[in-house]
Amino acid sequence: MILGYNTNGLAHHDPFDAVEVLAEIGYSAIALTIDHMTLTPFGNTYLATRQVDLLAKSLEEAKMRNVVETGARFLLNPRIKHEPTFISPDPKGRDLRYEFMRHCIDTAQTLKSDCVSVWSGRLLDDISEEAAMDRLVASLEPVLDYAADRDVVIGFEPEPGMLIDTMDKFDQLQERIDSPNFQLTIDIGHLHCQGETPISDYLRRYADRLVNIHIEDMKKGVHEHLPFGEGEIDFPPIFKTLQEIDYQGPINVELSRHSHDGPNMARKSFDFLKPLMP
Repeated sequence: MILGYNTNGLAHHDPFDAVEVLAEIGYSAIALTIDHMTLTPFGNTYLATRQVDLLAKSLEEAKMRNVVETGARFLLNPRIKHEPTFISPDPKGRDLRYEFMRHCIDTAQTLKSDCVSVWSGRLLDDISEEAAMDRLVASLEPVLDYAADRDVVIGFEPEPGMLIDTMDKFDQLQERIDSPNFQLTIDIGHLHCQGETPISDYLRRYADRLVNIHIEDMKKGVHEHLPFGEGEIDFPPIFKTLQEIDYQGPINVELSRHSHDGPNMARKSFDFLKPLMP
């Protein structure tokens, strides 16, 4: 396992500066949230491609692994957070999400990313859960096919408030997806928030599908990503379990509301987590 940091907590930083700052602190991975000015799919395609190529070189020089994250808040819609998604009511919106995912997968292929991390989205129209699941599966299948053709892994994350919000819901989705590159992103805080505990039990249960971990502190029943020490999570048993299951992937700190103090929060997080590493 290696420590990383999500650039949604360094939203005011150029991605090249983010790599430099995190490498100086001691991080060995970075979770790159594609957003405005960071590997964006919009604008000058030549410059975007050039940025990806240069970033791949920077990551190689810094000896940092990476994950591509798709959780930008207002990249695809300046008025509605996270929209459109895989389950948005408008088919044109779902098509836009698919085109965005193709960009993310192409970027991950160039960057040699561990995975592209995704989630379902919120259900906004009045349809049954079964119909919503049908819509999600139909949206995911071409994404998984596109990713498989490029040898890119998809790490699906259950997210509070979305259609797939719990590990039980993930199990239901997993039963309907027949693709070897459909894997799992687990957020430690989300498990605690939703009472899916002991967390170590879930890590053991999904060890063979786990490709990406998000980590932060959190309080039960409150979906708010907190700096370490400000929530309720007991972290030593979690890291002990990760060592026992021989998890080799990144553990990426996600403090998306703390970009105003990004470098300081990144250093504090590293200082908290580093002693827990084997």
